[in-house]
Amino acid sequence: MNETLSDIRVFVASADSGRLAGAARALGITPAAASAALKRLEASLGTQLILRSTRQLRLTQQGEDYLPHARAALQALGEGRLALAADSTQVEGTLRISAPADLGRNRLMSWLLPFSERHPRLRFQVTFDDAVADFFSSPVDVALRYGKLSDSSLIALPLATLTRVACAAPAYLLRHGTPPNPHALRDHAAICYMVHQRPADRWRFEQDGESVDVEVDPRWIFNDAEMVRRWAIEGHGVIYRIWADVAADIGAGRLQRILPDWAGETVPLSLVYTDRRLSPPLRLLIDEFRARRDELNAASVP
Repeated sequence: MNETLSDIRVFVASADSGRLAGAARALGITPAAASAALKRLEASLGTQLILRSTRQLRLTQQGEDYLPHARAALQALGEGRLALAADSTQVEGTLRISAPADLGRNRLMSWLLPFSERHPRLRFQVTFDDAVADFFSSPVDVALRYGKLSDSSLIALPLATLTRVACAAPAYLLRHGTPPNPHALRDHAAICYMVHQRPADRWRFEQDGESVDVEVDPRWIFNDAEMVRRWAIEGHGVIYRIWADVAADIGAGRLQRILPDWAGETVPLSLVYTDRRLSPPLRLLIDEFRARRDELNAASVP
């Protein structure tokens, strides 16, 4: 067996990214080095794993068959590293983490608590901020961020693809009626979240290949995602939020999903960092987030 774990890691990252350049950026190597790694792996296995083009790549049938085994090998390696680190008392330092407010409150803290208990000498500085962290002027080691990144100098580890849904309090829908289609949302009071200094008032829905963009009329606009959620629960309008952030409210009856036959837009969630020479605490944290991928994806689809 001549294949190396570093080459396998490039193969898995390429399958996740769909582009060789994206895989190289995520791993902190050049596209040429990533291409060479794939060629070495294919030569070692004696089969072609990936079909390449100038814009994207796709797996061959052999690549599809090999991918779960490659993932399992990397996961086992990561779990082994975590097991060794959990028994070590020398991992110490401060981790500076930034995350969107809603994700931070609803998901991040429940992940960090058991991680902190396994590493009692680590300290945590957590910032809830929906703006893209400036790693060069702000004290941030790693950030959780929605959407596509515009800064190519950052390394992004894809974690999940999240789905937005429209919902409102049952009391609001009792007073104003339930919208029968996306266009009817224009007649309702919308509660919008501020993104890049403007309200996110264009809501997208898809059904049977048909895509509809609706520009709603914001009655309320907040720069705090938690306030958007609370104001909706109190019955003041309709919101368009990521499913994972409102699923508990919908399950408890505090909110009711609108247009369940229409799929909302999808939003990528990534773990973003800039240091290619990872410190031991940061490497442990990144491995922890990798291990949470399946859990997060399972909670991301309505």
